[in-house]
Amino acid sequence: METTLVKEKEVCEYLNISRTTFWRLKKDGLPTLKVGNSYRYNIDEIKNWVVSEGQQNYQTKQNPELYENLENSDNEDKIINDYRININYLLEHNKTCLSKIFTIAELEKLKSNLKTINDEELTNQQIVRKFSDEFIKLQQEKYQKENRQKDFDENLNNFINQDNNGIRIVWGNCLDTLKKMETESVQLMVTSPPYYNARDYSQWENIDLYLEDMRMIIRESYRVLDNHRVWVWNVGDIFDNDRKTVKSTWGKRRLPLGAYFIKLFEEEGFEFVDDVIWDKGEVESKRHMNGGMNYPFYQYPLNCYEHILIFHKHRLDTKKIPCPVCGSLKVNGNSQSEIGVQSWECKNEKCFVRSVNNRGKRFSLRTNMMQEWHDNDNRNFIEKKVINKWRRDIVAFPPVIKINHNGTNVLGHSAPFPYDIPEMAIKYFTFHGEKVLDPFAGSFTTPIVARNLKRIGIGIELNKTMFHDAIINHIKASKNMFNDDTNLYNEFTINPV
Repeated sequence: METTLVKEKEVCEYLNISRTTFWRLKKDGLPTLKVGNSYRYNIDEIKNWVVSEGQQNYQTKQNPELYENLENSDNEDKIINDYRININYLLEHNKTCLSKIFTIAELEKLKSNLKTINDEELTNQQIVRKFSDEFIKLQQEKYQKENRQKDFDENLNNFINQDNNGIRIVWGNCLDTLKKMETESVQLMVTSPPYYNARDYSQWENIDLYLEDMRMIIRESYRVLDNHRVWVWNVGDIFDNDRKTVKSTWGKRRLPLGAYFIKLFEEEGFEFVDDVIWDKGEVESKRHMNGGMNYPFYQYPLNCYEHILIFHKHRLDTKKIPCPVCGSLKVNGNSQSEIGVQSWECKNEKCFVRSVNNRGKRFSLRTNMMQEWHDNDNRNFIEKKVINKWRRDIVAFPPVIKINHNGTNVLGHSAPFPYDIPEMAIKYFTFHGEKVLDPFAGSFTTPIVARNLKRIGIGIELNKTMFHDAIINHIKASKNMFNDDTNLYNEFTINPV
């Protein structure tokens, strides 16, 4: 076959390339022979030409798909790293797009940040990742400035972003604190909110006022939570009086807080993902016995579970982002992969990865986060025992035992949070070093678990007078979980009670 003149179709089949790629090769100088009114091709000449072209740099190399086929390589990493690129090339290649996206000052800042990268010691994919990280970081800074609230507190945000791993304790009102925080600056939120009128320190006139307060907090949290990130909200249904009709005992009934909160979150822009049921075990109340009336309408099962509600934030962002394979900003919008998630398709013909139909890499900011950002980093690896524990959406583990045999509250807080929930949330939905916020921090279990898992734990608590000593003692008692006991926590005060 190699000494025989063949037609276009046979060349495509032999080289396993698309016709679009073939036509591009022909335009670039593919050896051809004119026979009458048509063209024929010598396979030996074509192979020599392609292999020769394959020795050039990525900047001028047009046909990685073809070269890879001729080398009989099925290793995508090999072909990706055969063509060397660098930061200067990416800046030059994306020059036009960058000038449309950033101001001159912003572009100079991007170049300055990229100059610190020694790309000679990195693979192509590492270089693209560094370039993309700096690009997206600068885009996010622009968005944050454009959407900064009038209540923004620079001192608070400097406190949150300080360069240490200590737990951030913020004493203040939850809603006020959120309003002072930077837009899209937290990568995960985990909490168990105050249940309606379940504690003396958290009382409302009626259920509507309670839900309206929660709505305002959820609305502000949508702004503070980073895009395409997760809210984990643990709440239980309760038996109480909604106080909308009467305030007496006979007005008590089952209040489905889980259902109420799903509705609230959806109305404020979040996507409901899952309702994981936390099976707390045997019920402790004897209310269901009803004085031994074992007859119809006297017997009902009691609540022995709580909801672990999982929500996603997907703010539709139509600003271009670089291809995660080649770093090019020559990308076209490709509809939405799901509601609020903008998808892109790489249109750079030099891109390493193309489909058999010569289509470029398809990606989104969310798929980049899921598929590219972890870099197979063992610090982000989730242990099998954790995955097995949470593989079902009904998970059994006991609540925190706060009262010892002497009747003493050993934690000093009336509503402590089990470690299991923040552990799952943090391992499932964050990467090493990211920020985790609990706006109703209570005994500060979420920030403690976050610090233990090498994330930045932030907690907001209103009742400093009531819970300060208990929280500090809980953090100090947990230091055996950490690899070091230095800088356990830092405190910032806004307007505590």
